[in-house]
Amino acid sequence: MTTPALAAAAATRAQNIRQRADRPSQRRSAEQTSARAIVRATLSGVQLREADGGGGLLEFTGRATVYERGYEMWDYYGPYTEIVSEGAGTATLARGDLDVPLVLGHDQLRRLARTTTGSLFLTESADGLDVRAPALDPADYDVAYIAPKLRAGLVDEMSFAFRIESGQWSPDYTEYRINRYDIHRGDVAIVGYGANPHTEASVRQPAAAATSSRARALLELAIAR
Repeated sequence: MTTPALAAAAATRAQNIRQRADRPSQRRSAEQTSARAIVRATLSGVQLREADGGGGLLEFTGRATVYERGYEMWDYYGPYTEIVSEGAGTATLARGDLDVPLVLGHDQLRRLARTTTGSLFLTESADGLDVRAPALDPADYDVAYIAPKLRAGLVDEMSFAFRIESGQWSPDYTEYRINRYDIHRGDVAIVGYGANPHTEASVRQPAAAATSSRARALLELAIAR
């Protein structure tokens, strides 16, 4: 649905953007110019269980972004709809030196897992970017801190930091489609609040334990330029 604000922003954008391949200027998730570029996505199935190998380790799984589903963003001219194309992460995930950590609140010193150590796996499905950390150590301070909050549903969102490499505006400038993003040296983060309406994440605890739980959630994508 095209609102008056969306239509007005699109008209001004069309007059000022030189070509449709140009990236959004001052891209953000709210009207305030100080807002960060956060994309919201709904999560489901948040749970905690022991890793398959046992030993008390915990397994985290999730979906960091969804494809082909629009969400509202803002640029210099006003609101617009943004969509991440299916397959947008194929090139970046193929890097042999891919370096992406799973962190708390985008704090790079609070790392739970990392692709370079083989403790974090990122894969692309038709639905989006899937995240799996199969062996989190419950003795780690940050794992011990976040695990009970995930079980209780007090924290049930994630955030995804990446750079836009290629995209295009629709002919009427109301929609921007991200065709390729780069997540190398970005992150996937567990956060308190998020932003789009469509993703999945789960942290699992012992298959044999009776303490697993589920909750509906949101998934936040913080875009790092």
